[in-house]
Amino acid sequence: MSPPKRRTGRPRSEEADRAILGATRAALVELGWGRLTMGDVAARAKVAKTTLYRRWAGKNELVVDAVAAVFDEHLRSADCGSLRADIENVVVRFAELLELPETKTALMAVLAEATHDEALGARVRSAIVDRQKRLVLIGRERAQLRGELPREEDPGAAARNADLIFDVIAGSVVHRLLVSAEPVDAEWAQGFSTLLLHGLTVAALPGGTPPGSGPESG
Repeated sequence: MSPPKRRTGRPRSEEADRAILGATRAALVELGWGRLTMGDVAARAKVAKTTLYRRWAGKNELVVDAVAAVFDEHLRSADCGSLRADIENVVVRFAELLELPETKTALMAVLAEATHDEALGARVRSAIVDRQKRLVLIGRERAQLRGELPREEDPGAAARNADLIFDVIAGSVVHRLLVSAEPVDAEWAQGFSTLLLHGLTVAALPGGTPPGSGPESG
């Protein structure tokens, strides 16, 4: 049996990757999506432009990965003690993330590009969407352990429900902030969690809070 072939070339440097992604975010804030170039990023990161092209095919892919790194850094699944509190926490944290200058500059532009670039759309899903769906899975598991949600016996139905929950939360916050240009604050998050957990009937009640769900019931 012949020995395995050794990889040629220099190994990929995590430090260089961090510098490049940080430089991309800085360039986005200063230059905006339209004026940002691979040359700008290379100069800021103090690397050769060929180093960028060995890692990313072009600007779109580089920006997606830079935004994904921000999501990974800022969006966490904290255990706040109840499903309602967990939802409200992730909603407010997600809104804060979307308010960051680099995220606000890049996200809508990348999504617009992805509507006519199939490969870019796939990268957005794998680098951002699929990685953030884990927050739904973690939160649902915690709620099931607390007895707040039933266990789902059908794996297919469980996966579809996780997708739906993620789409409802992410879609609502993105639309509220980036389309309607309205704030996502604690009050809005409370109303949203009531609607998500209890539906339109309870949300329409005075105060929008079902019996036994106030702070004193935690």
